[in-house]
Amino acid sequence: MNKKTSTTIHLLAPFTGVCCPLSQVPDAAFSQKMVGDGLAIDPTENILHAPCDATVTQIHPSKHAVTLLTATGIEILLHIGVDTVKLKGEGFKELVKVGDAVKAKTPLIELDLDKVGCGVKSLRTVILLTDMTRIITLTPTTEQFVNAGDLLFSAEVSAAARAVTKSDDMVSSAPIVVINPTGIHARPAAAIVTAIKAFDCDVMIDKAGKQANARSVVGLMGLDIAFGEQIVILAKGKDQQAAIAALSEAISTGLGEEGADASLVTKNVKSDFDPFSEPSLLLQTSQDPRQLIGVEASPGQVKGRLYVIKAEVPKFDTFADDAQVEQQTLDDAMKVANQTLVELVEELHNKDMGQKADIFVAHQELMSDPDLYDDCIIELQQGKSAPYAWSKSICRQADKLAGMENPLLAGRATDLIDVGNRVSRIMAGLSQDTIPAELPENTILVAKDLTPSDTAKLNPAFVKGICTTLGGASSHSAILARAMGIAAMAGVEAKIMTLHGTEVLLDTAKGYLLLSPTEAEIAQLDVIKNAAEQQKASAFAHKDETAVTLDGVRFEIAGNIAKVSDAQKLVEMGGEAVGLLRSEFLYQDQSVAPSEDDQEQVYRAVLQTLGQRPLVVRTLDVGGDKPLAYLPLPKEDNPFLGERGIRVGLDKPAVLRQQVRALLKAAEAGNLRIMFPMVASLFELKLAKQVVKEEAEKLAIDISGIQIGIMIEVPSAAVMADVLAEHVDFFSIGTNDLTQYTLAIDRGHPKLAAIADGLHPAVLRLIDMTVKAAHAKGKWAGICGGLAGEKDAVPILVGLGIDELSVSVPSIPEVKHQVRHLNQQACQLIAAKAMSCADAKDVRALMRDPNTLLAVKGDIEKR
Repeated sequence: MNKKTSTTIHLLAPFTGVCCPLSQVPDAAFSQKMVGDGLAIDPTENILHAPCDATVTQIHPSKHAVTLLTATGIEILLHIGVDTVKLKGEGFKELVKVGDAVKAKTPLIELDLDKVGCGVKSLRTVILLTDMTRIITLTPTTEQFVNAGDLLFSAEVSAAARAVTKSDDMVSSAPIVVINPTGIHARPAAAIVTAIKAFDCDVMIDKAGKQANARSVVGLMGLDIAFGEQIVILAKGKDQQAAIAALSEAISTGLGEEGADASLVTKNVKSDFDPFSEPSLLLQTSQDPRQLIGVEASPGQVKGRLYVIKAEVPKFDTFADDAQVEQQTLDDAMKVANQTLVELVEELHNKDMGQKADIFVAHQELMSDPDLYDDCIIELQQGKSAPYAWSKSICRQADKLAGMENPLLAGRATDLIDVGNRVSRIMAGLSQDTIPAELPENTILVAKDLTPSDTAKLNPAFVKGICTTLGGASSHSAILARAMGIAAMAGVEAKIMTLHGTEVLLDTAKGYLLLSPTEAEIAQLDVIKNAAEQQKASAFAHKDETAVTLDGVRFEIAGNIAKVSDAQKLVEMGGEAVGLLRSEFLYQDQSVAPSEDDQEQVYRAVLQTLGQRPLVVRTLDVGGDKPLAYLPLPKEDNPFLGERGIRVGLDKPAVLRQQVRALLKAAEAGNLRIMFPMVASLFELKLAKQVVKEEAEKLAIDISGIQIGIMIEVPSAAVMADVLAEHVDFFSIGTNDLTQYTLAIDRGHPKLAAIADGLHPAVLRLIDMTVKAAHAKGKWAGICGGLAGEKDAVPILVGLGIDELSVSVPSIPEVKHQVRHLNQQACQLIAAKAMSCADAKDVRALMRDPNTLLAVKGDIEKR
């Protein structure tokens, strides 16, 4: 009987897409068949599948390449795209692990086609038999378009050649430093193979005691040789010295790869230099050893003892034997968690915090996300344990949200982690609560961060304050703390985690924590608190009085609202207008868009509640940073600089037109004003106004009595305010966004939030420019950002001539009270001084100077 010397292999298409020969791949290593022979596909779907039954032998650290080995010893390389190694795994998700035995059509890698496609030269994917010396014949498909699982090509291959193994008699080179920017990936590996083709000897590459055949591209890739690492060439045979010399020269000069530069590699690759050896100069730290600095997340001045929370982390195994048992474990834990959330929502309703209960309704929605659950099932089917599958799936989705660098989405990422921890703790047999049910009186809770669930369960009778080393003022935890009347400070120096039991004074307005206060300091705090409470009571008693300064200048004090019920609260608190209705509440957390009739009824209800008080409605303000389930938008690397605000409405005019029609129909019920968000140019403003005009004409509605304005949120709008003012009835300055665009700092950034301060002179100068431009054209200008309600800011804004301050509804009485105790002419002098300061820190020092506090009241007060 003749011994079989060849075998035939049939490889299926790993992607759905368009076939092409290797010669059309824009990479010489593949087009010239340096790596192997096979076929290429331009993918139209995002899952890479196994082309045959095999074992996974390699997954590149960047997840762009997978190597398989068949039972007959045939090696197959699947390499996604060209230059994808540079993405370092961004946009790729491995669905298998090394050592897994996979069947044909098994999903191997999931990729984000948009992210990967935008970041590389080509998505053209190669399917290669790496040992070309074994290929006898190769027959590709004749189809131009294939579906995943269709036959791609067949090949007859000969028996495997003798394996090359390390031996003691091999000659070795001196250590060589790799200078290729992304290490030895497919292209430089193919160059190594090419460099020794002419030599008749065994050659290996050694990295830290691990070797690979230098004639195997896949073997070389498997060594995962990175930039700056040292390797050694091993050779044995008649021309071994010549092979070592040639290959040493090729590797040390970069193997012909663009960007390879020996000067970038230091003699000592593993430098002793520690870039983290000194604390950041950007982070604010107190020069007083008794003070710790932070950022105000919820106002208050309290005394108490620090109670540091260090939650026990659930422990679990990675692998499990029975996928069905693991799925049942996960299902049971999710049921328990869901029931807890139901009870938490009911508890918040009982505390008259129904609007905050919506956060945990959203938690239920997050937990029931089918994509999240399906992701877990895939992990379970691959032999993972339920806790591992759940944790990995949660982290994967949370990272996507957090990676968008936006405080709102970062908050959603925190919510998702909160949900994830709840289920994980149940599976680990731990309490769902990371904070003890009973805490001492006058507790100031300390943690790296608090989840919304943690915060919602706190008892304000015992917990007087919260300090976190992470987080920001826009997180759900901060929102809940404000609603519960608990003082909170975020971004506190990490030293606080070591101070359990220390008595402190927390003053969020001053942004610091005072350690071990003296009796005199405690007494001083009590005086400040009592004075603040008396002022608050006096302000509420006079809430319905107008805000007229000591020198007779009237200011309109409005409120920012986000739902219909807020309108009635505004009236009750003495609000004179709604300076900002965030219409997003109609669109968010819904599976379908609100109808035109639904929108009209909501706007009409708010107008009727307000009577003749003006209502400024901001048109839909969403975008890459605030997605809607039913309005798919392109993923953006920086959503703050992309399609958001009015740009979404102009790009999807049907959405804007529907909202405009609803507003116009409701306008008869009261005093309506329409405001467009994130306008950066006259081009955008004219297009938006044209939509209003066209829809009014269709409805035969007279819009002469409806004011139309824009938000000033980007520096270009402030700089061009003199031009824009000719085309609007008013400006409303959104200081939160204007600050972060002007200073290039995300206001929710855990490290930099403290210096993203709206009182920075650059921001104040843009506000001044905007107000002057408006007044020059006879238009009014308001502030609807957070700065409008800050005590330090109000005198400056009054001095800059702002006509309207729109603040959070509970702040209305106190802002009116403050304005009534100011002299505008005196405030003008202070505002000029503030704009001449070096930075926000100096502005705040100016505003807290006792002389300034007297000066802003002017001569009338002194008499």
